[in-house]
Amino acid sequence: MSSSAPSLSACPACVAAPAAEALAERRAEKQEGLVLSLPTAHCAVCISDVERTLAALPGVRSARVNLTQKRVSVAAAPGVTADRLIAALKNIGYPAHELDPGLLSATETDRAGRDLLMRLGVAGFAMMNIMLLSVAVWSGAEAATRDLFHWISAAIALPVLAFSGQPFFASAWASLKARRLGMDVPISLALILASSISLYETFAGGHHAYFDAAVSLCFFLLAGRYLDYRSRAAARSAAEELTALEVPRATRITGGIETVVPIAELAIGDFVRVRPGARMPVDGVVTEGTSEIDRSLLTGETLPVWAGEGSIVNAGEVNLTGPLTLRVTAAGRDTSLHRIADLVAVAESARTRYTSLADRMARAYSPVVHIMAFGAFSVWLYLTGDLRLAVNIAAAVLIITCPCALALAVPAVVTSASGKLFRKGLLIKDGTALERLAEVDTVVFDKTGTLTMGTPEPIDIAAHPRADLEIAAALAAGSAHPLSRALSAALDAAGIDRAAVTDVREEPGYGVEGRLKGRTVRLGRAEWVGAEPTDGTATYLAKGQGPASAFAFTDRARPGATDAIAALKGAGKRVILLSGDTEAPVARLASDLGIAEWQSGQRPDEKAGHIAMLQEAGARVLMVGDGLNDTAALASAHVSISPASALDAARVASDIVLLGQDLSPLSDAVRIAGQARTRIKQNFALSLAYNAIAVPVALLGFATPLIAALAMSTSSITVSLNALRLK
Repeated sequence: MSSSAPSLSACPACVAAPAAEALAERRAEKQEGLVLSLPTAHCAVCISDVERTLAALPGVRSARVNLTQKRVSVAAAPGVTADRLIAALKNIGYPAHELDPGLLSATETDRAGRDLLMRLGVAGFAMMNIMLLSVAVWSGAEAATRDLFHWISAAIALPVLAFSGQPFFASAWASLKARRLGMDVPISLALILASSISLYETFAGGHHAYFDAAVSLCFFLLAGRYLDYRSRAAARSAAEELTALEVPRATRITGGIETVVPIAELAIGDFVRVRPGARMPVDGVVTEGTSEIDRSLLTGETLPVWAGEGSIVNAGEVNLTGPLTLRVTAAGRDTSLHRIADLVAVAESARTRYTSLADRMARAYSPVVHIMAFGAFSVWLYLTGDLRLAVNIAAAVLIITCPCALALAVPAVVTSASGKLFRKGLLIKDGTALERLAEVDTVVFDKTGTLTMGTPEPIDIAAHPRADLEIAAALAAGSAHPLSRALSAALDAAGIDRAAVTDVREEPGYGVEGRLKGRTVRLGRAEWVGAEPTDGTATYLAKGQGPASAFAFTDRARPGATDAIAALKGAGKRVILLSGDTEAPVARLASDLGIAEWQSGQRPDEKAGHIAMLQEAGARVLMVGDGLNDTAALASAHVSISPASALDAARVASDIVLLGQDLSPLSDAVRIAGQARTRIKQNFALSLAYNAIAVPVALLGFATPLIAALAMSTSSITVSLNALRLK
């Protein structure tokens, strides 16, 4: 498999995989707590590759991939380390990160969704059977036959309503205990009154019972509730995912002896060893060794940073080329990585306070419904003295004004718009994301991995003599540095042979050197090879004689980036670039893409603070980012988007995921969000217009509960059809 992020697949095995994967993952975790994140796993082939590779390693008992969670759980002997597993997966093109299973949620199954779906299925099955019985009654069944059918309907309907209506009853009871009227209060009253009146009519041998209306009402409402749930479901908390990314173990050095211990056992002043390729488990100061540090995950910097004695490093950074010994300055909850997680948790809780259009409508709607129903009951009881008639009319008012259409207004539109955006390569994760996206007036972009591809590419290979290219190919092949890997891949693709360089070795923190025809050749940092540094990203080749030559790199802009920014600016949006990278590459990209406002060297808390400042000034901010350093900003923005290639934590913190590499669908998302908001408002208008006509009919006593249920169903269908116009 290629090491690049694979494209999405829609094979049948991918569809079937999630059904059994959660159970398999839980079984594996009971045996051993080794869990790895697999950001690029996407299909059944990936499952097979990962599981087969890991199972072949000595000491690994089993490996189970959870494709939905993008994780693999491994049961292994105590001597098997996460580093071995990560290295094996890297060799087949799957980058992986260790997760701490103790910090992940234990409730990973989709219980709420399955519960709603089960209740919806029961209500639908019962509704069809009661309708069959009702047809016989409507066709002229009399006396004992009619009563028998009513009793059979009651035997089906009452248990079904008690079971399937539970989500509404529980929510209504919670609302009443909190002394407020939620949308579920009139729904519950309508269900209870319709079934109570029907049961009374059945006991009294009456001509009409409304069990079919009650169960149909329950079915339609559950359908709306399930659509709403599916549109809002987010798999996990981003703060939880960030916390789980912390390295759970570290190699502590005590008296010259190395011991692997949990992070919780480390104290300030302890010494830990971090090997090449491993992430920093703590914040600390380098006391021994030299290397280069990849900080792109935390800061967005594209170039690795040299680290030697006295250098400060942070948890989550990656040690690239040489072993380092650190003196611990912060561990566990005190690290910079955990502080980012805390920022995300605070931002997520703040964003949940957004009140949707449906919620705002419900606050005004519910009290009016109850007042009208009680008024109808009181007036008819006063005028006629007939309790049975007054209750029937009150029930009809409650049913005909039941907010089923209101409950469907938002999820029906969100589902329709989500399908349209999915076909354009955007996945909506949050039910209110489209409403918030339609309000956006400012768009903030990250640079590395968001506006750019996030991988360096050589730009001037053809300008170098072939002999130099052959030397560079031999040296680059022996280095783990990101620039060397990119150069090696480009030279291999160009068909450049490798020179006969011997004694190739990597000098941690500086570069790689070897011997060619009796002279030393080097590829690495400018000061190490004796070259004059140039502007921009470059690595330098010294051939032992003559001046050193520079291989320049660029981080190529994503396809569609220019079009997306032009379209957003054309729609009147303010566009800002905030990057953790250095000034030169940020300024160059901003100029190329036509972004007038930009800032470089932004830390994660500074990005989140900048967005908070914009929003305090009244802006509605869309944040687009992909890295760990973007998660707090993504969570604090009014609405957020991340690419599918982003780190797991960034994808979870965002409301919308961009599935492909092309950025041009971003402007489509903003446009479709505006259309969806318009449809939602139209649905509310349709619902209110229906009530303006139907309510007087019910108040005047011209609508039985059955007619009220049919009218309510018609309004729900109308709302759904209007939502489908988005497609």
